[in-house]
Amino acid sequence: MAQVMCVESIEIILRSDRKPKQKQEILVAAICDGRISDKDFFDFFASASDVDKGSCADVLKHVSERKPHILAPHLDKLIGYVNYNAPRVKWGVPEAIGNLAGIYPEEAARAIPLLLNNAVESKANTTVVRWCAAYALSEIAKSNPSIRSELVPRIKALARSEKNNGVRNLYLKALKAIEK
Repeated sequence: MAQVMCVESIEIILRSDRKPKQKQEILVAAICDGRISDKDFFDFFASASDVDKGSCADVLKHVSERKPHILAPHLDKLIGYVNYNAPRVKWGVPEAIGNLAGIYPEEAARAIPLLLNNAVESKANTTVVRWCAAYALSEIAKSNPSIRSELVPRIKALARSEKNNGVRNLYLKALKAIEK
């Protein structure tokens, strides 16, 4: 059995001289193979600085792609960070939720009200924040038929009002997939 790293190990990795992408890859691998427990990682995430929270949110996005079941017990914690004030958290957390939506559609749907807050253009909601919210909302709509009657009209309205083609296209692609 793999030896579990402690919270201090996360700090050591984040403070190392490695490039950010390397730090991310090390942390993702350590969580996915159990060297860092999901509980320890979320404990660190909760108490981390905004810079470290941003790095951790990016790690969570990649863990959700590789081993979504690891994050399933923490979906409510993730949802709690959807509107966090640090931009990198507002990017990574919604993408993680979007990645989990296909397997945990009912649980991911609890994020909809918060994601809708990030989906409208504002000073705080940059194009990247809106794109990440659009991704999560689109994945939730595609994977959860029970909320479509409520969510699809909202997505159509967001697509009509969105000025950025990349964000708008995410919505349009999801609507096309749903209408098939």
